[in-house]
Amino acid sequence: MDDDAGGGIRVAVADDSYLMREAMRQVLARLPDVEVVAICEHGDELLEVVDREALDVVVTDVRMPPSGDDEGIRIAHRLRRTHPGVGVVLLSQYSDARYGIGLLEQGAEGRAYLLKERVADPAGLRAAMDVVARGGALIDPEMVHALMNARSRADSPLAQLTGRELEVLAQMAQGKSNAAIADALVLSKRAVEKHVGAIFLRLGLTGEEVVSRRVTAVLLYLGDPDRRAG
Repeated sequence: MDDDAGGGIRVAVADDSYLMREAMRQVLARLPDVEVVAICEHGDELLEVVDREALDVVVTDVRMPPSGDDEGIRIAHRLRRTHPGVGVVLLSQYSDARYGIGLLEQGAEGRAYLLKERVADPAGLRAAMDVVARGGALIDPEMVHALMNARSRADSPLAQLTGRELEVLAQMAQGKSNAAIADALVLSKRAVEKHVGAIFLRLGLTGEEVVSRRVTAVLLYLGDPDRRAG
């Protein structure tokens, strides 16, 4: 484990790849108001840091020792219980719905799922850390698109949605508020509210206005067409 100094958001990083750890170190060093408290090689080391240090955000690989498969998701779930104020940014090489759904199934508050290629975009990484530090949720757009494509079969309930409703749903699954969706799709906020209401009605989901709960419901539904969130 290595330590750096700085200020602002206090973050710990975990990845079993030396090259990835060094890439993260360099990227985070260029970000203003970010203090890298520790860079860890595996999940157990990261949890020790979280217990010892006052952190705002953890950035962790989804697959690393000791479990090797979904270690990052296990850490996120554990921190939900032990350190609910610590945000988690999960990094993965794969736009696999299982990982996104696994991360959010205990709640989306303070959670983000990003593809590792986003590390090359310091502004995007910083934005994700800011979002989870505030208790918000963020999903990589590429994973949202993969979910949408996987659920585009004629027998999917998503087939009931109009093209515009699908666009709104994709924006919702990225954790955007109604106002942000309106800006992105060049719609009025009232029009977005009507689309959101229609989407939840068609899919049998309740129309919670809390963005993180909306993300959880949408992603759980998209990940399993037989699931119903009520």
